[in-house]
Amino acid sequence: MSSLFSFNIRLILVLVFISCMVVEYCASNDLNQDFDITWGNERGKILNNGEILTLTLDNISGSGFESKKEYLFGKIDMQIKLVQGNSAGTVTAYYLSSEGSNHDEIDFEFLGNLSGEPYTLHTNVYTQGKGEREQQFHLWFDPTNNFHTYSILWNPQTIVFSVDNVPIREFKDMENIGVAFPKSQSMKLYSSLWNADEWATMGGLIKTDWAQAPFTASYRNFNANICNNNNNNSCKFLVENLDPVNEEKLRRVQKKYMIYNYCTDNKRFPQGFPPECSAT
Repeated sequence: MSSLFSFNIRLILVLVFISCMVVEYCASNDLNQDFDITWGNERGKILNNGEILTLTLDNISGSGFESKKEYLFGKIDMQIKLVQGNSAGTVTAYYLSSEGSNHDEIDFEFLGNLSGEPYTLHTNVYTQGKGEREQQFHLWFDPTNNFHTYSILWNPQTIVFSVDNVPIREFKDMENIGVAFPKSQSMKLYSSLWNADEWATMGGLIKTDWAQAPFTASYRNFNANICNNNNNNSCKFLVENLDPVNEEKLRRVQKKYMIYNYCTDNKRFPQGFPPECSAT
């Protein structure tokens, strides 16, 4: 029995090793291994032996971090608890981005609000330096009470934004109709907490109340499911699309919780909507 147990343990270790050669799955318990605090002096901190990362904003500066690694396609998850109380004027940004003027970018931005009023979840996709593809949502929960999971699935066919595993937005590859899609530029994961009271809350009408500072957002449980470049064909998420169940979830969320869609903003596009709007 002892011999059989020992054999089974060795077999499990071999299988784990093989799977790790195919897919790089980073579920680190130590955020020090994944991220660098890049600005804000002591306002960004990694605490509890790497379990929690916090960003803080005061009337002098905000703060931010970036991933140590770059990613070309992947499934990225992070649990975030947003600024509590009167967060009007603040923005917590969480996004993938490459560098340069022709950069690609996949954005979550959380726009703060007065106490008791809902956050606005702002999403955008930049391709080759061009954005202006905003969709905004009110969430179906208070994102300041607990941690919630915000995910980006990015593969050669699609980009899916999800909240607690519920898809809220999809941006598909539509290069066949002349819409650029991010396929060639590796991106890092960034997050920042900063003051944007000139536009963030009610178009800038509500300003940041610095008497409520410091403002703090918290992060934990970062996961990155990234393929090894030599084994891309073995990675399930590279061919993943929304199945019918999740397509229906997406439609329901957008019907009930979407508050702005650039593809329906006639005043903004009097000469006609961008081509991707007619294809989705």
